[in-house]
Amino acid sequence: MAAIQLESLTKIYPDGTKAVSDLDLEVGAGEFVVFVGPSGCGKTTALRMIAGLESITSGAVKIDGQVVNDLPPKERDIAMVFQNYALYPHMTAYRNMGFALKMRGLPKDEIDRRVRDAARILGLTDSLQKKPRTLSGGQRQRVAMGRAIVRSPQAFLMDEPLSNLDAKLRVEMRAEIARIQRDLAVTTVYVTHDQTEAMTMGDRVAVMRGGFLQQIDAPQVLYERPRNLFVAEFIGSPAMNLVEADLVRTDGTHWVRFGDHGLRLADATVARHPGLERFEGRPVVLGIRPEDLEDASLVSGGSDGERLSVTCDIREDMGSEVYVHFNLEARPVTTKEVLEAHVVDAPEDEETRLAAEQARGSGARFVARLDRTTRAREREPLELAVDVGRLHLFDPETGLGIGR
Repeated sequence: MAAIQLESLTKIYPDGTKAVSDLDLEVGAGEFVVFVGPSGCGKTTALRMIAGLESITSGAVKIDGQVVNDLPPKERDIAMVFQNYALYPHMTAYRNMGFALKMRGLPKDEIDRRVRDAARILGLTDSLQKKPRTLSGGQRQRVAMGRAIVRSPQAFLMDEPLSNLDAKLRVEMRAEIARIQRDLAVTTVYVTHDQTEAMTMGDRVAVMRGGFLQQIDAPQVLYERPRNLFVAEFIGSPAMNLVEADLVRTDGTHWVRFGDHGLRLADATVARHPGLERFEGRPVVLGIRPEDLEDASLVSGGSDGERLSVTCDIREDMGSEVYVHFNLEARPVTTKEVLEAHVVDAPEDEETRLAAEQARGSGARFVARLDRTTRAREREPLELAVDVGRLHLFDPETGLGIGR
């Protein structure tokens, strides 16, 4: 295994499109790093430059300390797992997994040992003599993984390897890939557009937007301390609720006021946002995670400043929990970075932006993630308790988290 370093990595296509801009990042030896972001953010282009499948406009890719910009893919000692598996249909699983080793001239007994060891790790021992058309989607993906494992490369590069699988199989396979990577301790760079996949698999997650790295951190850090509005809205499911608010200070206590509502800021929230006093009397963007809202009837204690009185619009029963959708008469946040985080095309002009805002309905649209015992009913009043110790605050001008 080897470390991978990206130094000011940039890719500009002949038509002037800048796919990746000044990407600086280091993947430690044996580390699992996931690139995540919406379509067109540059994550796959960055992966292909590491692999040698895409030319580099400027900057450097280093593998194990060696600059590999001019090395062909086969000399970089990496193995790729693609979205479409790329298996040879006329070969058995055994021959697919061992083909690259055969081309390298390894002895038959060595090929057999490596293939069977990989098959044991992947649970493919009973499927080695089957051809791809007789295998399930999950088995074909395992064969593709096996083909990478037998090469004993310095690094794995994986490009959306689970996107062709159904939802249940994706959950199983992401756990399987994470286990295999942990057991083999091979440096891995993994690309996905699915933030749930990224958060459950990576040691660290690199969030990309428009060719730029927005933030790279451990999954829990991204969730609890997002650097900007894009990361805040992109990471988490359902997405963070965002609303424009005014920061005021009354009798030494900070409050955020939006529409007819007000929330007292807990000391923990103030401590997490150094420099907050600079925003007193100014607008801020308030972020509330859906899971930091709860049916107040199920929560003991709490002051008036920790409650929101709303009307339930839509109730979604998820089995283990309930999603409640509601509107607040307050200013919604419809900046370009927030709309891009919803994996849609961001409005290019004011007229389009206003149309998008109107499509969301009157005021700001919120989602609460409630305990399954909630008695929330559609079109009926509902009082929500807010965990004010976990509120997020952003600068509306820069989009950065206050104090970040």
